[in-house]
Amino acid sequence: MIRNGDISASDIKRILHKHWWILALTTVIGVVLGLGAAYVLPKKFTSQTLVLVDSPTVSADLVKPVVSEASNQRLASMKEQILSRSRLQPVIEKFNLYPGDRGKVHIEDLVERLKKGIEVTALEPMPGTQRQLPGFHVSVTFGDPQNAQRICSEVTTMFMEQNAKYIDDRSTQTTDFFAQQADEAKRKLDEQDAQLAEFKKKYMGSLPDQEQTNLSLLAGMNTQLDAITQAMTRTQQDKSLNESLLASQIALFKSTGSSYTSPDTLEQQLSNLQDQLATLESRYTADHPDVIKTRSQIEQLKKRMASAPQQSTTPATAPGSTVEPPSIQQLRAKLRQDELAIADLSKRQTQVQNQINVLQGRIQSSPAVEQQFKELTRSYQSALDFYNDLLKTHAQAEMSRDINRQQGGEQFRVLDPPNLPTSPSFPKKSLFAGGGLGAGLALGLALIYGLAFLDGSMHTERDVEVCMKLPVLTMVPDIIPAARAETNGKAGRPAGLAGAQA
Repeated sequence: MIRNGDISASDIKRILHKHWWILALTTVIGVVLGLGAAYVLPKKFTSQTLVLVDSPTVSADLVKPVVSEASNQRLASMKEQILSRSRLQPVIEKFNLYPGDRGKVHIEDLVERLKKGIEVTALEPMPGTQRQLPGFHVSVTFGDPQNAQRICSEVTTMFMEQNAKYIDDRSTQTTDFFAQQADEAKRKLDEQDAQLAEFKKKYMGSLPDQEQTNLSLLAGMNTQLDAITQAMTRTQQDKSLNESLLASQIALFKSTGSSYTSPDTLEQQLSNLQDQLATLESRYTADHPDVIKTRSQIEQLKKRMASAPQQSTTPATAPGSTVEPPSIQQLRAKLRQDELAIADLSKRQTQVQNQINVLQGRIQSSPAVEQQFKELTRSYQSALDFYNDLLKTHAQAEMSRDINRQQGGEQFRVLDPPNLPTSPSFPKKSLFAGGGLGAGLALGLALIYGLAFLDGSMHTERDVEVCMKLPVLTMVPDIIPAARAETNGKAGRPAGLAGAQA
């Protein structure tokens, strides 16, 4: 009997010796029930495939990939898309899955049932390598092995097509984005270029790189102005001198009151014209109108003299007319030349002074113009650098897109095609038989313990003490017959111990 839950090894041995058949019976029943359940339950077949993630064939140092998202993140995103209703419902219709439930069960329930049978498991990267997804398993569990293989192949194809489409779309979007940005940058660069050209046109001559030229031109203009000023001063002095000489000659001529008949012959006219030409040539160039006019008059006079060689000197005026002496006429001619020279020098002086004022204005405004020019140049250079960077990035994006389209980028590659399962993955007979065995053993032990707990019979001295609650005064030893003692002695066991056990 069991009291207070205490049980000894001898009690266990005695109980098992008495009720061993219960344990054997429950074990056999458990195994039979497990095998029966494995035979009765609907069978499921699992088709598997292994997909590897191939790294790009072109190094990222040469062509930077446009898809920077990690493969495991991309796989999780594609898994959500592929296992959605819009992608699984065509699979159900394509392979005519669940024909008996198509009209009874809602399509969403069928999609959810198929989704539960598809499992995508990512492979763990090797220790010490980059945290990049090496590949993944696709497992499809279905009641028919052929359909399981077809569904696994279809899902794997969907993953590969989705990955290729995702990379191509991202590459195209990136390329188009950089193309738009490059066009916008080109437009802004053209605006900056137009502003810079307009600024150069507006401040032509005042730009920073023309400052030294302006200073050199200003020095030359100042020197030219000084020379013109000195020439004008000398001409004005000559004019003052000739005016005073003319005034004195006229006063002398009027004071004498003499009548002078001019001997202005052709020779005298030629001599006067030649003197006048010499004076003009000393002041002007050969292309000056007065020089050209005087030369023409000299040529005409020479022709007249050549046509009348025998003509004698005749008075230029009628008898009795009073004319000024040649000296006064020469002085008047010099005064006219001086006036023309002063007018020309004044005009040139004004022109040079205006040019000097323009140069001085350019030099004075040069710091402000230089500051504005630097700002425009800096903005233009920034826009140019940004445009060149965008062109370079756009070229790299196009190159990366072309590499992906030529299967040179990161690709999914099927290492093991979906297999055709020959044995069901559920239920496993060995697992069910082992489960039935364990359940039978547990049930048998529970039954035996319950029977032992309910058993009130006494088998040992301790049972008597516990049950009767009386002290033991003495114990009567077992009396062993001689023959049995000899047998025990031959066996090497003490007689007292053998009697106690009996």
